[in-house]
Amino acid sequence: MTLLVPVLPLQIPGGVELLLLLLAVVVLGVVLPIALGYYVYADAERRGEDNATLWAIAVGGLTAVGFVVGIVVFVVYILQREDESGRPA
Repeated sequence: MTLLVPVLPLQIPGGVELLLLLLAVVVLGVVLPIALGYYVYADAERRGEDNATLWAIAVGGLTAVGFVVGIVVFVVYILQREDESGRPA
């Protein structure tokens, strides 16, 4: 005798597509701030920036809290950083 377990549909309005969209938003909400913070920290350390940790926390934290604000801070970092010769970008 074979026991068959009935397959129950997900009881979510919108179905699987909505679930995948929400999963993508959550993953981006976690991965993107960490990646941007790490990039800023590594770049600032390589360029000899004294406030590398502060910039990384500002970019990563603000991207996690408010996406647009974090991206603005990231752009500010990119514009204000010095190139490797010591001149402003």
